[in-house]
Amino acid sequence: MKKTTLVLGASLKTERYSNRAINKLVAHKINTKAIGLVKGKVAGVNIEMGQPLYKNIDTITLYLNPKRQKDYYDYIIALKPKRVIFNPGTENNELMNSLKRHNINFEVACTLVLLTTNQY
Repeated sequence: MKKTTLVLGASLKTERYSNRAINKLVAHKINTKAIGLVKGKVAGVNIEMGQPLYKNIDTITLYLNPKRQKDYYDYIIALKPKRVIFNPGTENNELMNSLKRHNINFEVACTLVLLTTNQY
């Protein structure tokens, strides 16, 4: 089964890191889903709104500040990802502790750097 990454906090704006991450994930042939505040399409990936119940999410990469993440705590846990990546500026001890309690791995890293250095 192909691994799927969910970009949480996706943006249509090309200058945003979430947008760059979607492009780079697609370029690396990683199956990608995206959730943002505005529907649209980036690199052929539909940006959805709300909290769609995706199945088989391997990685969630966060592009939401800690305050905005609160609305997604239960959603993230319910998706049962193998790992969550806290990109710079998204570090959140409250969510990290919740992930630990639910045996979900996480790392504080930059998705773009991980992809560029083949460590994703």
